[in-house]
Amino acid sequence: MPRVTPLRLRYWDARLHAAIGALPDTPADRWLRRLTTTADHGRLWFAFALLLGLRRGRSRRAAVRGLGSLTVASTVVNAVLKRLVGRVRPDLDAMASHRRLPRAPHTLSFPSGHSSSAGAFATGVAMESPLAGAALAPLALAVGYSRVHVGVHYPGDVVSGLAIGAGVALAGQRWWPVRPTEPARVRPARSAPALPRGEGLVVAVNPRSGPPDHDPVAQVRRLLPAAEVHGSAPGHGIADLLEEAARSGRARALGVAGGDGSVAAAAAVALAHGLPLAVLPAGTLNHFVRDLGVETPEEAARAVEAGRAVSVDVADVNGTPFLNTASIGAYPEMVRRRDALAGRVGRWAAMAVAAAQVLRAGTPVSMVLDGRPVDVWILFVGNCRYTPRGVAPAWRPRLEDGLLDVQYLRADVPFSRTRAVLGALLGVSDRISGYASFATDEVHVHLWSGAQPVAYDGETGAAESSFVFGKRAPLTVYCHRTS
Repeated sequence: MPRVTPLRLRYWDARLHAAIGALPDTPADRWLRRLTTTADHGRLWFAFALLLGLRRGRSRRAAVRGLGSLTVASTVVNAVLKRLVGRVRPDLDAMASHRRLPRAPHTLSFPSGHSSSAGAFATGVAMESPLAGAALAPLALAVGYSRVHVGVHYPGDVVSGLAIGAGVALAGQRWWPVRPTEPARVRPARSAPALPRGEGLVVAVNPRSGPPDHDPVAQVRRLLPAAEVHGSAPGHGIADLLEEAARSGRARALGVAGGDGSVAAAAAVALAHGLPLAVLPAGTLNHFVRDLGVETPEEAARAVEAGRAVSVDVADVNGTPFLNTASIGAYPEMVRRRDALAGRVGRWAAMAVAAAQVLRAGTPVSMVLDGRPVDVWILFVGNCRYTPRGVAPAWRPRLEDGLLDVQYLRADVPFSRTRAVLGALLGVSDRISGYASFATDEVHVHLWSGAQPVAYDGETGAAESSFVFGKRAPLTVYCHRTS
């Protein structure tokens, strides 16, 4: 068996390129040339990202991951690998003139930048939305082949480019984990009334939730025409509207349409009166309902009409319930800056930049944490255990584990700020010196450095010096799944 050497591979690569160049003319020649020029500078993939981004949820996450993967792959290929390998373009003298591009590229040949972008985008999309990724895969392969068909790349350039692009997208999971398609585990609820057309449901809507051109009040009334729907206003907030309905006895269940802060306010009223809660996603992030697995208001409305509900954990801080997270220190500002940057530089890079900005100007908080004196930059308390671990927790595998997820970054470790930023950048913040975590059902915090506010579910509480974090009775929430 002849030995496979780089020289022999190049020989067969050139032979295959020549064989493709000698194929007879077909109507496909024109379309392949048009396809390869459409993919110049990633324009084709930006167009598909725009279409995917029109739909919220998994489709939009697929668009963002696809573009992020494309950007990294293109940088690696054009700035590093092409210069490192230095392979020149194929000779076009034997190529039919009608196949040639109007302007032949003058950059180096290996690997194919078009192919790496195609492989990265299609793989990144598939990681978030397998169906969309499967639909794009043939197009990505066609873009790769078109580079050989018009003569500007060898087949080996294309195969390597596709593999590198896909590899970059897959490697991105280390820094930017893919959100599971399965929602968090929950407990079946004992009882929740079925409310056809929403009869007996009182819904408070935050009209400022979601996109500025969206009217959530009209949408809720369309989905549940028999429900009593109110838009909140200054002086008549979510909690006020629902409290009045619960006390009057006319509500068999309460509902809320808004972001995480609105949902937390509604949950407090529902718990106080022992009523089930319907959550219709209408905010920008919707962390709680995303973990619950309720992607759209239509799904929530169907669950209300059918009486399908689940039971989930509720945490509290000094008696105030929260459904997602609470924190002391720099964490809320870090998350705010991360979310503002994520659309431009990707989630993991945004977290590193946000950590650098906030920790550089931050002040450590001296506290006694469950009897242990410690100086921290960030104290994070999650309602149930969060993943991934480290400074960027994003979702929960369970909503019924009975635990508080306590994570913190210590400030009394040498170069702790530098370690935190590097850990976020490299995706290993949970393994840096200074990061610590534990799980419990109750935690006591006393601040030595003076009273500070606690942030919870996008809201800010009063400044205090002592905090008790614990677990409340479970909350019944309408959900289209029951386990």
